[in-house]
Order: sequence, then structure tokens, then C-alpha cells
Amino acid sequence: MELFIYLFFALFSVLNPIGTVPIFVGLTQHDDKKERSRISLWTSINVSIILIISFFIGQYVLSFFGITINALRISGGIIIASSGFSLLSGKFSKKKGINKKVTTEVQSRNDIALTPLAMPMLAGPGSISLLIAFYQEHHAPNEMIVSSLAIIAVSFGIYLVLRSAHYLSKLLGASGIVAISRIVGFLTIAIGIQYIISSILSIVRGI
Repeated sequence: MELFIYLFFALFSVLNPIGTVPIFVGLTQHDDKKERSRISLWTSINVSIILIISFFIGQYVLSFFGITINALRISGGIIIASSGFSLLSGKFSKKKGINKKVTTEVQSRNDIALTPLAMPMLAGPGSISLLIAFYQEHHAPNEMIVSSLAIIAVSFGIYLVLRSAHYLSKLLGASGIVAISRIVGFLTIAIGIQYIISSILSIVRGI
């Protein structure tokens, strides 16, 4: 249960679906309730697929390119901490790879569940590197099952948040969403720094 809770909150903080609410509202403002529900569902499904694939085969990608786990943890920690700083400074949306040109294009397409919502807005480099590093320490059969359940639970949480995005936007307002995003940003920074510290300690012990 501790493993499940840790991974759930770590992923939820890094993915930050609350911070995606304003963007989701903007991209789906002309859609009806049924279409918004469909986009929310497929976004969560796409996120779960991306994260599970990253969790199980990410290590083989590292081996192919000759990247050590400590290098991944440090780079992932920097990315995660950078996302957290972006949340605290209120510039998170600008760092999600969504510019005005892309926004205009996605508004003219029928399906935005995969791009840009699932990737890169939610399942980005931070969450992927977190899962790859997590697998290195937790790859026993029961741990992999618990980790997969945590990923599915986070994806379901994303569905609930996006499904209620228009309601949350009205309820919390811009200031409320910013406040929550900054709290999540602080936790995200802590997770990133912890990954960097753990990597440095691992390198020092190996010398």
C-alpha cells in the first residue's frame, strides 16, 4: 500500500492534471458535454498506455543508448524540478510545448485526446523518467502489479479531473487553480530534488 500511495502521489504531482484544466477548457469550449467526456476518457486511456509502456520497456531503451540509471535520475530530477518551478512561477503552460500555432491547429481537429493533451501536456519527460527510474528499484512481480495499478488509478484521477474541468474552472476560478498548481509545484520540486540527491549518493557510494 505504501508503494501504491507513493507512486500515485508522485505521478499525480508530476502530471498535474489540475494545471491542465484551463488549457482543457480552452480547447473544448465549443464541444458539448458528451464530446468533452469522450475526450477526457481517451486522454486518460492514452496517458495510462504511455506510462505503462514507459514503465516496462523504458529500461531497454536506456540499455540501447548506454544511459545509466543515475544519469536518468539526475536528468529526470532536473526536468521534474523544472516543472515544479514553472508551476510556482505560473509559467507552466508555456513550458508544455503548446504555442499559439499548435493551439489553433488542435482546435480545428476532431480529436485532441492524444496530442496535445495526453502528450506532451500530461505524460511528458518528467513522468516517463520517473517511471523508468522507479522500475529499477521496484521490479519484483508484486511491485510491478502495484505500480501498474497506481498508474491506472492516476489515469482514472486524470479522467475525473478533466471530466469536471469546466465545473472546476467555474468553481475555483483562475486564482484557485493557480493556488493549487503552486502547492503541487512545491511537491513536484521536492520529488525532483530527492531524485537528484539519491543519484548523487548512489554515485558517491560507488566510488
